[in-house]
Amino acid sequence: MKLLEAIEKRRSVREFSSRKVKWSDILEAIDAAARAPFAGSINNLKFIIVSNEKTKNEISKQCQQNWIATAPYIVIACSDETRLSSLYNFRGPIYSRQQSGAAIENFLLRITDLGLSSCWVGAYADELLKQILSIPEHINIEAVLPIGYAKSAKKTKGVNVSFEKMINWEKWGQSKKPNRFNDPSTRDHGFS
Repeated sequence: MKLLEAIEKRRSVREFSSRKVKWSDILEAIDAAARAPFAGSINNLKFIIVSNEKTKNEISKQCQQNWIATAPYIVIACSDETRLSSLYNFRGPIYSRQQSGAAIENFLLRITDLGLSSCWVGAYADELLKQILSIPEHINIEAVLPIGYAKSAKKTKGVNVSFEKMINWEKWGQSKKPNRFNDPSTRDHGFS
């Protein structure tokens, strides 16, 4: 699958079929996550792969979203900002969050590429989830990622993006688009 196709196909899926998932596919997605950009080339991420029914139910409960337990696997993405903080001081936690987000998106795109589905869950009871999964106190939970095959092929609603409302030119609040004569890509086309 081409990158743009994976980006367009990726959706948050909350209903999973009982079809078996190969854990090797999840390892491929984690490998894709490990190829994200990392500050100072410091990959501070760890992943917990959960398939135990009791544990999945506990995770689902701590997220207050029962559908999570129906996924064959749940992947918990975690980060340790200790080394980044020691190198980059107050910027360390910022870099940790930035690179975690980039890595999780790589993970989700690879999951899509493999024909699987997921949903990035960011709401959970941190401390209780850490207890259930024996996660040390200094480790941050970045995402709960249920993994499986979508229950139905019905198309889920994508996010409606309005570029006009997203883009600012030169400074915040500046919605004026550049004149095409000032666009560097048109300079060699006889428009100067």
